[in-house]
Amino acid sequence: MASMVTSQKGGRILLIGFNMLLVDGKIGLEHLSILQKLKNFGYDGVEIPVLEGETQHYRDLGKAIRDIGLRVTASTALPSEVNPLSPDQSVRNRAADFYKWLIEASHELGAELVVGPVHSPIGYFTGNGPTEQETERCVEAMRILCDEAHSVGIGISLEAVNRFECYIVNTLEAASEIYQKVNHPAFGYMFDTFHANIEEKDPVAALRTYRNGVTHVHISENDRGIPGRGHVDFRKPIKLLRETGYDQWITVEAFGRSLPALAAATRVWRDLFEDRDTLFAESIDLIRKEWAFAGDELGMANGDGK
Repeated sequence: MASMVTSQKGGRILLIGFNMLLVDGKIGLEHLSILQKLKNFGYDGVEIPVLEGETQHYRDLGKAIRDIGLRVTASTALPSEVNPLSPDQSVRNRAADFYKWLIEASHELGAELVVGPVHSPIGYFTGNGPTEQETERCVEAMRILCDEAHSVGIGISLEAVNRFECYIVNTLEAASEIYQKVNHPAFGYMFDTFHANIEEKDPVAALRTYRNGVTHVHISENDRGIPGRGHVDFRKPIKLLRETGYDQWITVEAFGRSLPALAAATRVWRDLFEDRDTLFAESIDLIRKEWAFAGDELGMANGDGK
């Protein structure tokens, strides 16, 4: 069964993806059986971590993914030594070099979008909130990144992450402020249900207010386990997305303990699901169900229901 949810007239209105950071920080040909399984479950694409490595690796991987019939987005995080907010120009130059490599690798992968906290390294703090100078440096860095991405037809979707992971962009309001200052055709920002659950006083109200710049969505439960088994409200944001004509990626992001280094980085200290197949199946079923429910509600509101 294909996951691409369609209208009654058959038009495409949603793409469903799965973030492969659950599996490994570096996805390779050895993971093709998992990618094929995701295709069999009905996912339209996968989100591949692009963190390090040779561009040839991503070229080979991208070809294999396309052969399976999946589309690709890329997710990334900045290494600790790469900080576009730094007052040290040499450190900011390293960030520019990383952005150049990131876009080259993502282009070889065949990614149509690069998402994540591209604004700063996770876990970097000064003990204060962002200064005016840091915000200016962030805007300058995003323009550099977007120029690289735009030249090869890739979009950038900046991720607002919670206060325990960064301090420069925690909310959709902060992301929107950066977005307006950057003012670049390749630039947008993400709505992530996990981070919004922590930082937004009302996640749906925030999404409604700042929906214009949202170019990517992460579906993630409050404990990073199987969506629908925790207390995050997925129905209201998915309904709002459908109401406002969202037709881009809704990508599942969950984490496990299979890789100790990744488990430590994502602070996962216990098992959050029985097995991957259950996670794959329940996640896509939730998105399909809520998207269909939103369609039924909108049909009734428009007088199309019985």
